[in-house]
Amino acid sequence: MTEKRRYSTPRLSVIWRRLLNRPVQFGLDIAALVAAFSMAYALRFEFQLGEMIRHGWLVQTPLVVLLEFAALLMAGVYSFIWRYIGLAELTAFLRAAFWSGLALLVLRLGLPDAYQQWRIPLSVILIDTAFAFVAVLGLRVLRRALYEHYERGLSQDRRGGRPLKPVLLVGAGRAGVLAAREISGRGGMDLDIRGFVDDDEHKIGTVILGFKVLGGTRDLPRLVREHSVDHVVITIARASRQDLRRIVDICEGIPVKARIIPGLFEILSGSVEVSRIRDVEIEDLLGREAVQLDEDVIRGFLAGKTVMVTGAGGSIGSELARQVVRFEVGTLLLVERAEFALFAIDRELRERWPTARIVACVADICDAGRMRALLVEHRPGVVLHAAAHKHVPLMESNPGEAVKNNILATRTLGELSGEAGVEAFVQISTDKAVRPASLMGASKRVAELVLQDLEGVSRTRFVSVRFGNVLGSAGSVVPIFREQILAGGPVTVTHPDMVRYFMTIPEATQLVLQAGAMGEGGEIFILDMGEPVRILDMAKDMIGLMGRKPYEDIDIVFTGTRPGEKLFEELQTVGEHIAKTRHPKIFIGRVSSYGREQIQAGLTRLRELAVDGKEAELRRFLNEFLPEARLSE
Repeated sequence: MTEKRRYSTPRLSVIWRRLLNRPVQFGLDIAALVAAFSMAYALRFEFQLGEMIRHGWLVQTPLVVLLEFAALLMAGVYSFIWRYIGLAELTAFLRAAFWSGLALLVLRLGLPDAYQQWRIPLSVILIDTAFAFVAVLGLRVLRRALYEHYERGLSQDRRGGRPLKPVLLVGAGRAGVLAAREISGRGGMDLDIRGFVDDDEHKIGTVILGFKVLGGTRDLPRLVREHSVDHVVITIARASRQDLRRIVDICEGIPVKARIIPGLFEILSGSVEVSRIRDVEIEDLLGREAVQLDEDVIRGFLAGKTVMVTGAGGSIGSELARQVVRFEVGTLLLVERAEFALFAIDRELRERWPTARIVACVADICDAGRMRALLVEHRPGVVLHAAAHKHVPLMESNPGEAVKNNILATRTLGELSGEAGVEAFVQISTDKAVRPASLMGASKRVAELVLQDLEGVSRTRFVSVRFGNVLGSAGSVVPIFREQILAGGPVTVTHPDMVRYFMTIPEATQLVLQAGAMGEGGEIFILDMGEPVRILDMAKDMIGLMGRKPYEDIDIVFTGTRPGEKLFEELQTVGEHIAKTRHPKIFIGRVSSYGREQIQAGLTRLRELAVDGKEAELRRFLNEFLPEARLSE
């Protein structure tokens, strides 16, 4: 839609306003058009302009300039800001040249002999059309060059004489070109590009935007030394985890600092600028290939509907809200009991999506009356249930709260959603629900069973989506390690052999939406988590990425596993069978559900034990209720 609006014919009112607001620009263009037509006449007649030829030139000049100026207006050329002119705008100039040249040809061939003085020589038309639009485009290119020169001058003034930092750009593809153009054209970045590095043999030796492709990544040690490079910027749009790690390892061995630009998707979507160069982080090394979504299916699932997100201030809930608002929902209902967290995500979404209808609700999912009121008032079509107590050690010492929030509140919210006519209810589950060794994992496993039990009671489709750890979520290992490294260490790892599955928060939430759109009701969807990661290796990587050396600058100590922790997590439990779906990263866990009476009796007993605070009996009961559970009593 944006491109169509960009090059559409402006309304007369818009054209008139531009004429009033840009007199200098229009004056320069008219002067360029007159000069181009004059030069075309002079070249055609080899600068031998007799009286009749001069008379024809004087009579024809106003008509030619008027037609060409009108063609520029109608082609949308005056929508462009001169200092940002580039190849993307060239189409409009070519279109204006074509239509003005065609109009002049029609006049030349269609006018009778009686209007001889208006008949422009064909060669003059051809020469003038080329000269005229090269001239007006050249004015804009000159303006951009002057602007960039001025910006570089300001940058030098701001640096106060500080020298530029020599850098190499690793990756001479689309993202690399964007980065080079932005760095060289913008003042204030203090970077001096010495060239590109790319492993494509066909690119080595070529020149891109004036910068030479100096060699491949294997040549980095030599190139860094020869060009006195301060740091390397990785400008590969969608570098795989293996490629990033290989490049970072090469840089660490030189040694030289490695930095990175944002992903190409983020740049093209406008969420960040290519110039936001940052340090390589652990999320980059653990990241995976971009998720391929069936956006038409998700849009059909969400567009135009009221969507409720519980736990909207948390790491998963807030990212769900960011993803949901992209799909043109009717209303986004943010439910969160932590006031500041709700304020933060509400403000962020309103700033980024000013036209979206967003309703922020301070509410606790354990408050049945409040949740009933919200569901009745707003009538959501989709509920994305991310609210939960998820911290494993804390829930070990507060088991009653885990039951109340993760099980009983989920049951109540599911029942109320069915009564309110919600179309789909999607719960966020966890790999810790598989053969649970913790209260948190057991509570989420029971929550899965609770939703399966609700399936068929109403028209609402109930599904759960199970995945492992997400990078950077609140209370997770990555921010804890980062804080410990910044504090000078030590970094604490529970066990040298502990491994976990990881995925990024955007990847997890996007797959949750995809699974929710696919679900028919009663399923437990399991996300493909890739290969597990050893926590000790993650700690070493983070220390290295932050410019320190493991065991030298920052020590690593082992503290022992905490209550409820397992050395490794699983994604399916005994008796489950994994079935493929049409999405390569989403599977269905075929699980035998419990009988309705058994679920109801279990919930009644769990409510009694949670309210009475009988922790030992609560653990014992969960071990009995879930035969696969291994909770310490």
